Parts: sequence; structure tokens; C-alpha cells
Amino acid sequence: MAGKFDGKIAVVTGGSAGIGLGTAKRFVEEGAQVFITGRRRPELDKAVADIGSNVTAIQADTTNLSDIEGIYEVVRAKAGHIDVMFANAGFYEFRALGEITEEHFDTTFNTNVRGLLFTVQNALPLLSRGSSVILIGSIASTKEIPSMSVYEATKAAVRALAPRMWRERAQ
Repeated sequence: MAGKFDGKIAVVTGGSAGIGLGTAKRFVEEGAQVFITGRRRPELDKAVADIGSNVTAIQADTTNLSDIEGIYEVVRAKAGHIDVMFANAGFYEFRALGEITEEHFDTTFNTNVRGLLFTVQNALPLLSRGSSVILIGSIASTKEIPSMSVYEATKAAVRALAPRMWRERAQ
């Protein structure tokens, strides 16, 4: 039985755990060759063992532009293009107003907004005709969650970026 993604190439950032790992597994089950990224090698190795086949792990931090470029160097060399870009890498940490530090703010925005934007932008040359770009947001972009105001703001930014990225890509 043919899978929905037979012969397709997918990149999943933040693919070593949670939603990213679950998505990577499903893409492989449906026939895709998948590249997963994550910051920590042990978690990536565990994810590769869990997924089994048709997966390549790339250790990378999407807050680091040279790491993002490295992701696409590997993808270019091994696959040549991308059919599905699943921008999932993210960070959250509970911090109430009055407890928010500059480091907390910077880490959250650098991962969830800056990293996502440059992950997608750097993927553009490899995206095949008819490819899909999936940005992972959160209900937190519209729902108040105690001690999550900075995270909520990043997800609202992703929500605002999504239609603009699509329109600009389509031009």
C-alpha cells in the first residue's frame, strides 16, 4: 500500500521529542525520507532509534544561523530538495510578570520567532514546487495562560507571520 508521502522529503525541526517526534514518525510511516533536528545529540539518537528507518538526525540549534545553514547543507547533499518543511522547534518556560528576565525573553523570542523565520527563509531555495511549509503555533496565541505571557507573545507573532510568509512566497 502506497503512503501519502512516498518519495517525499520532509524536514522537522524540534524532531527529537513531542509533536516533532510524533510528526516525524508519521511522515516515515507514510513513506517520507525525514530529516529531524534538535539541540541535544542523545535525544536525537533516541529519536532515530525510535523512528527506525528513513530518518537522518541533524544536531542544530535554530537560534543559531550557522546551525540553520548546516541543516540545509545536509539536506541539499542527501536529498537535494524539500517537499515538507515542518517548523516546530520551540521553547517555553513559565515566568510570571515580575519574574521575566532578559535571558528568558531573548531565549523564547529567539527560538520561537527568530529561529522559525530564519528556518523557513533559509529553506526557500530547497523547497520543491508544490511544497508545504507548516508553522507550529499554539492556542496560546489567543488564549491567556498564567505565567506564559512571553510564550503567548511569540505564538501570536507566529500566527501573524504565517499568512504574510505564504503571500510573499506565492509572489
